[in-house]
Amino acid sequence: MDSPRGRIYLMNLAEKGEIALDGPFTEHIDACLGCMACVTACPSGVQYDKLLESVRPQIERNVPRAPADRAFREAIFALFPYKRRLRAAAVPGALYQKLRAVPAVRALAARLPGRLGALESLLPPVSLREAFARLPERTPAVGERHATVALLTGCVQDVFFHRVNEATVRVLAAEGCDVLAPRDQQCCGALELHAGREDDALARARRTIARFEALGVDSVVANVAGCGSSMKDYGHLLADDPEWADRAAAFSAKVRDVHEVLAELPPRAPRHPIRAKVAYHDACHLGHAQGVRAQPRAVLRTIPELEVVDIPEAALCCGSAGIYNMVMPHPASELGARKAANIRSVRPDVVVTANPGCLLQIGKHLAAPAMDGETADGRAQQGPEPDRAGIPLLHPVQLLDASIRSAPIPRT
Repeated sequence: MDSPRGRIYLMNLAEKGEIALDGPFTEHIDACLGCMACVTACPSGVQYDKLLESVRPQIERNVPRAPADRAFREAIFALFPYKRRLRAAAVPGALYQKLRAVPAVRALAARLPGRLGALESLLPPVSLREAFARLPERTPAVGERHATVALLTGCVQDVFFHRVNEATVRVLAAEGCDVLAPRDQQCCGALELHAGREDDALARARRTIARFEALGVDSVVANVAGCGSSMKDYGHLLADDPEWADRAAAFSAKVRDVHEVLAELPPRAPRHPIRAKVAYHDACHLGHAQGVRAQPRAVLRTIPELEVVDIPEAALCCGSAGIYNMVMPHPASELGARKAANIRSVRPDVVVTANPGCLLQIGKHLAAPAMDGETADGRAQQGPEPDRAGIPLLHPVQLLDASIRSAPIPRT
């Protein structure tokens, strides 16, 4: 019942009223990563993603969750979609990171149970300068303008990975784009959509459409896989809303992942060599949901002397999957350890991926020691395993930005 086919069978039984939504049905649907690898693999083209997307809201509306589970989920969604709340949380977060250097605090953190332990281990690096930084609302193209684009700055992305947004703006401008980054934009609703909180997600979708359609840009650019996947799906999500259907379809048609935009633009800015081996991880909502696989690799290969290598089991989820690694920590950890072993097996100097959740999940498990001196496929390691705790984990645009500016590889 935890295979895609098994879950579809359960959906069919529930639709016929032969089984209830609570109990085993909810347990098996909750256990799904929503990584969409089955959509890529299915030879019949079954749209499992749309089926899952329609079922999870039914669970959230009709199945009472245990008090502790409900409180944990509510706490997540009371914080993550809100930039101001995230910025406020960054202040004690920065203090906690300093306290965590104390052995007693670190030991206590290591003993936190279940979901609390998972949440603590996934805390992003906190820089108060970044957390409270703002992008310029308009950044002009360097030289002749090829296009005008708007950037979705995101929530967690803009507060804890603001440096990625800064690099994205610099690269797009260097390649001939005027970049608009409206400061009053809000969450796109991706996390809520993937978790089945449909009403909140659709309300955020409408606000996002209204804000960006007023800008009259050529493209709306996303540099987060999950956000881009959701925004490209607004046309489907709002297809039954007569007021918003056409607006949503027009908006979704303009949404592009940053790698799609960069791959189509003729490289203008000179690239300086980066002598490194980089392992590229396909974020599920970029590779499976959006079908964007070749473009990030092509963009990276415009950097002279950079060696781009694929990771074994490239289609396998790292276990992040939105809020999955917080609400289902044990299976998420198994996937994270497997992904880390696959990354170690190619011995990269840098790891890149286009999703903040993946960066945090992979970073957590790369910092853990390799299990039993083996690679992911069970083979013995050749020679001593290098320490990967300090390996840079970056968004691909950060490497391109470093190459254009002839800057050192960023550490984060």
